[in-house]
Amino acid sequence: MAPSTAVGPSGTGQASLLVVDDDSRVRTVVAWQLESEGYVVREAADGNAAWQGIVEHRPDLVVLDLSLPGPGGLDLLRRLREGGDRTPVVVLSGRSGEGDRILGLDLGADDYLVKPFSPGELAARVRSVLRRSGGRPVAAPPVAPPRSGLHIDPSTREVELDGEPVELTAREFDLLAFLAGHPRQVFTRAQLLEQVWSSSSRWQSEATVTEHVHRLRHKLAGRFLVTVRGVGYRLEP
Repeated sequence: MAPSTAVGPSGTGQASLLVVDDDSRVRTVVAWQLESEGYVVREAADGNAAWQGIVEHRPDLVVLDLSLPGPGGLDLLRRLREGGDRTPVVVLSGRSGEGDRILGLDLGADDYLVKPFSPGELAARVRSVLRRSGGRPVAAPPVAPPRSGLHIDPSTREVELDGEPVELTAREFDLLAFLAGHPRQVFTRAQLLEQVWSSSSRWQSEATVTEHVHRLRHKLAGRFLVTVRGVGYRLEP
């Protein structure tokens, strides 16, 4: 199937994706769907081949299964992030437990989709993650209000707290930047799913928002993010 015109984060050329799964049927379905969306797709069936594909081809995004021969998906994700590699990763897993989902997100996954899955939804998640990683404008000021101690730079996607860098995943940055762009405004979890995840509670659990807020609050030393009981969250400069 001939690729069409999906562009990479740089805005030019076709986006290159690496699909990693030990099940050839899953790889085939995912590859067909993503190629029909216009992406250039490579495949890997185990952890070693996946790592080689990442190093040699530098894909714009990796669709990564957790249960792999050789290094597992979480091991690969940990190796990437500890090495400073910010390649976007969408985890595709048969593990539905909350612990695995939280661990994957904590290690730096940009999204998490549980099998069985809709190929169309996977493609939508891939588009969303690529838009974010490609520097899509976010509703956030270059600098938070004076004396807050929080600095957000949308152009470099860097965050500092009291002059010290704060390491965030792509989704954590998007959530923080969105809330910072609407200081003191309260958003429900459903609204945040729609605005930040480009999704709805029909397709993704609102617990995803709760998990990200919890991690952000920890990384920001318990400051700025306020829970409005029974409603949602706001950022207090």
